[in-house]
Amino acid sequence: MQPVRAENLIIIDIETAAENASYSDMPETWQELWEEKTARSLPEGINAAEFYPMRAGVMAEFAKIICISIGYFNKETTLHMRIKSFYGHDEKKLLQDFLATIQKIESINNKWCFAGHNIREFDIPFICRRLLINNISIPQYLDFQNMKPWETNIVDTFQYWRFGDYKNYTSLKLLAAAMKVPSSKDDIDGSMVGELYWSGDEQQREINLKRIVNYCQKDVITTGNIILRFKNIPLIHPDDINIIE
Repeated sequence: MQPVRAENLIIIDIETAAENASYSDMPETWQELWEEKTARSLPEGINAAEFYPMRAGVMAEFAKIICISIGYFNKETTLHMRIKSFYGHDEKKLLQDFLATIQKIESINNKWCFAGHNIREFDIPFICRRLLINNISIPQYLDFQNMKPWETNIVDTFQYWRFGDYKNYTSLKLLAAAMKVPSSKDDIDGSMVGELYWSGDEQQREINLKRIVNYCQKDVITTGNIILRFKNIPLIHPDDINIIE
């Protein structure tokens, strides 16, 4: 793993959901766009409407970010981790609050870099696309468009675990198990986020959103511990993790 001090890492994870509760809730024009987008990838026996809740949540044109959790280490007598989440139904505000916090960190420490699991191929590109859709300029520290892969300042546990092998996908859950890191998974998993986000009345949706945020934070903690294992550093003790509201 590249020689980046743990204290210079900002570990991120995002949770996304379809912008509409169902295919039928989309305007007709967007239904047509969805059909065009998925025409060649529909599983056998599944129509476009049925495919919408299965895949829309991971396509930036049809989905939105509902939570971004970040984690960072600080060294006291021992290594501690702080976790902060930006979440809600107003994606633009969520993104603005996230960028404002990163900018504060940048003003204090310009040696930091993003870290996470599969963030090079999913989280970072998704954030950038949603920034543009929300008419927010992409800051320089996220603008990797014209950089070569070795120029991007990202620590990605998914990429590190590949060791140059591009044949297989390794989930965070599997990597944690292989590295003997306590699993972040609880009563939900990533495949359930979209359905959970849109389930129930307004009050229930707020409860569900908090569950999603909790799930996202646990993924950040797990990723942080995997990074420490890569560096042969003892895992963070649960008592040394601070959730910032």
